[in-house]
Amino acid sequence: MRTGSYDYIVIGGGSAGCVLAGRLTEDPAVSVLLVEAGGRNRELLVRMPAGVGELIKAKSKHNWGFWTAPEPHLDGRRLWWPRGRGLGGSSAINGMIYSRGHPRDYDRWRQSGLAGWGWDDVLPWFRKLEGHHRGGDLHGQTGPLKVSPGESDSPFNAAFIEAGRQAGYPVTEDFNGTQPEGFGPYDLTIGDGRRWTAAEAYLAPALRRPNLTIVTDARTTRIRLMGGRAVGIDYAVGRDLRQADARMEVLVAAGAVQSPHLLQLSGIGDPERLRAAGLAPMHDLAGVGENLQDHLDVIMNWRSLGLRTVFSEVKGLRQLGVGLRYAFTGKGVGRQNFLEAGAFIPSREGLEHADIQIHAVLAIMRDHGKVKATEDGFSLHLCQLRPESRGRIGLQSDDPFADPLIEPNYLSTAEDRRVMREAVKIGRDVAAQAALDPYRDAELAPGEEVRSDAQIDAWVRAKAETIYHPIGTCRMGTDAEAVVDGTLRVRGLDGLRVVDASVMPSLISGNTNAPTIMIAEKAADMIRGGTMQVAA
Repeated sequence: MRTGSYDYIVIGGGSAGCVLAGRLTEDPAVSVLLVEAGGRNRELLVRMPAGVGELIKAKSKHNWGFWTAPEPHLDGRRLWWPRGRGLGGSSAINGMIYSRGHPRDYDRWRQSGLAGWGWDDVLPWFRKLEGHHRGGDLHGQTGPLKVSPGESDSPFNAAFIEAGRQAGYPVTEDFNGTQPEGFGPYDLTIGDGRRWTAAEAYLAPALRRPNLTIVTDARTTRIRLMGGRAVGIDYAVGRDLRQADARMEVLVAAGAVQSPHLLQLSGIGDPERLRAAGLAPMHDLAGVGENLQDHLDVIMNWRSLGLRTVFSEVKGLRQLGVGLRYAFTGKGVGRQNFLEAGAFIPSREGLEHADIQIHAVLAIMRDHGKVKATEDGFSLHLCQLRPESRGRIGLQSDDPFADPLIEPNYLSTAEDRRVMREAVKIGRDVAAQAALDPYRDAELAPGEEVRSDAQIDAWVRAKAETIYHPIGTCRMGTDAEAVVDGTLRVRGLDGLRVVDASVMPSLISGNTNAPTIMIAEKAADMIRGGTMQVAA
């Protein structure tokens, strides 16, 4: 059944798709169809920042809950890969850390030939999206995405930051300011005590616009191509198969896992791999699905002394009380994400900038929270920011409802293994500082018995997991392997762009949600012909 014709069709209502739908429909002469596989994401669990632990750990209507293929350098384990489902996408289930990355990340993009993507080029778009509590020359205050400081009164966060100082690292008050390295407090995408998703920021103001049509619980199964041009999509709502036509462009914003998967299902990719999956090649573009990069994470846990942690706050019936208090009053620990401090530090001397990130969490964490804590404690999440390892996203079959093949290929280089080893040593050093003496008890993971390099390497192989930042699978570039050009148009096809984290050529040194929203803001302006007002 053909459902209509629109100027633009946006596939995916995640962080990027919400921006595109909101910005493009600011022009009343433009019609947009937004197709999202999940629902509206209006539940209390999504709105309440403390709900993050429940959202991440299980497959649900909010979480695709993918698994990787067996990882050859991680003892053959299959890794849990949560990805957001529903309006807001992963901004509806993530840890709410607002991090732009390091300016040099973007300057490397520009130096690779991507004009318009250096730090000076993207900073105005970051400022445009921000409703930031700080203001000043580096931050926007009137943008749609609310950015605020944490609210926790726990002494742990200040003690962790002081421990970093005692270990010899600088301290910063603003990771998104002039000093993006060292130990300090995180900015959070929380507004008025609520998780501030991309849907809250960009779709909510647009819902009454007559030129915006949103279809939820709808799986896009194919992009239709005709004469070298994307002309529309096929999608399914339950068993109801539908088609929609695009007069101008189809904009793929399904994320770093599902955007390349959809392109492949549509016959766009490596012809040999497409045929092997039973699909007819429509456009030869071998780079689709390649260049997968992600931040690998290990979690060090300590039993705590004298700290009221997540375990105490939600033990037994208290969890119900937290939810009820938040639901009826908007107050209490439900307003917190329990992850308010961190660090960006180098693994060795002489590096251009930090290559390790720490998230300090007021909870013992095991296996994405799937294993419940049984006592009070804290954890340090340590991840490598710029891994050398590259993986890919592929097809398991020609079935559009089958999960994609995910092969991250973590720790495939000696340098990646070195950085993760050093991260564990640094985590231990920081935790041993005097500032944490009043709160630190026994080390639970990896445990005091894990000391030698070989033992640390073995523990990393056995326990490392994703920290949820996949990118790069529809890489932006100027070479033959690039999937999109600097304007995010799919190379060799008309009327088709990819706009999401999959276009990043390399990982940024931080959490990826804010850069994804920035990319979509910049893309919306490109699509509108450079008519949007950008922050000065």
